[in-house]
Amino acid sequence: MSAAGALEQAYRDERAAVLATITRRLDGDLALAEDVVQDAFVAAAVEWDRRGVPDRPGAWLTTAAWRKALDRLRHDRVAAARAPELAQDPSYELELDFDRSSLEDDQLRMLFMCCHPALAAEARMALTLRSVAGLTVPEIARAFLSSESAMERRLVRARRKIADARIPFRVPPDELLTQRLAGVLRVVYLLYTEGHVATQGPVPVRGDLCEEAIRLARLLARLMPDEAETLGLLALLLLTDARRAARVRADGSLVSLDEQDRALWDAGRIDEGVQVLARALRLVRAGSYIVQATIAAVHAQAPTWAATDWRQISGLYAELEQIDPSPVVTINRAVAVGFAEGPQAGLAMLDGLGADPRIDRYQPLHAARAELRRRAGDQAGADAAYADAIALSGNDAERAALERRRRDAAAGARA
Repeated sequence: MSAAGALEQAYRDERAAVLATITRRLDGDLALAEDVVQDAFVAAAVEWDRRGVPDRPGAWLTTAAWRKALDRLRHDRVAAARAPELAQDPSYELELDFDRSSLEDDQLRMLFMCCHPALAAEARMALTLRSVAGLTVPEIARAFLSSESAMERRLVRARRKIADARIPFRVPPDELLTQRLAGVLRVVYLLYTEGHVATQGPVPVRGDLCEEAIRLARLLARLMPDEAETLGLLALLLLTDARRAARVRADGSLVSLDEQDRALWDAGRIDEGVQVLARALRLVRAGSYIVQATIAAVHAQAPTWAATDWRQISGLYAELEQIDPSPVVTINRAVAVGFAEGPQAGLAMLDGLGADPRIDRYQPLHAARAELRRRAGDQAGADAAYADAIALSGNDAERAALERRRRDAAAGARA
């Protein structure tokens, strides 16, 4: 592999672990850690091309970043408290402990630091995408429908907040874990959601975000195996992601669940998701991610669309409404009820949401209404609902899929 190729792969595979390790060594100084890790990659671009790619790229980058941090601290004369440590130069063999669990612990600490409740919700998400998932500022700005300059300012403020509030680089103590873990799980879930259906642009599915979210969920589940909702989230992501290969046509348009070729579903990922879900259910009966994972398992294990147990799914959504009520859950439950009991029953539930002006701008509401009206034989109502859903969609492939279903519905009505 060329030096350039090795550097690109190291950025994907090693950056998060290197940044987490350097942040720990700098007592949570994320801003400085990001600067020196970036400097280390710049140095690698020169050194690897000149001297060849090292056997352990992550170790090389960590050592280079740490040396640059020491140089920066000495230069800025802010290292008095670290004087004994600064008196010694690091070496590959003595300074670096690349035990895998140690690296993963650092990444877990990084995740909890970025998701600290002192930070605003959007700041947590943006900082996690940048510091833990390794996305670029333009990529994060695109996900948030923001300009690059505005996103850079938001990230700077978040890093400053970590420093000013002295947010610790650690997993919280047991008495705070449940509260903090909920926020961490939410960020990982949102990361996956953005990958599953990109907010905007020509790419319908961002596999890099899906895989990163699953990696983080695996990390949480491995290090917190007795936390049922952690297992529930991992199961949910695995079972949902098993359908990824069947969700996009060759022309880039999205394929709805009822039209997907189930032979393309990842059987191995489904089996793993079911096993993880079974472990979660042995720990606790209910939980938002556990219920959602159970719904995903019902879909994943149905041999055909027609064989889907919609009554079970609608019952599970009713349970989810009790645990974590939201208009989104109600919309999904209405669709399931419409398939189980008839479209009019589902439409009656959706009509109850129309009075809320905030949810009226929510694209899935109109897409659900269009589907149920089409099944009810209301072609004019379905066409109007499809038009609303298309107008509110920011993803090109999603918009194209809705336009195709609208045309198919119109053609079916004329036939």
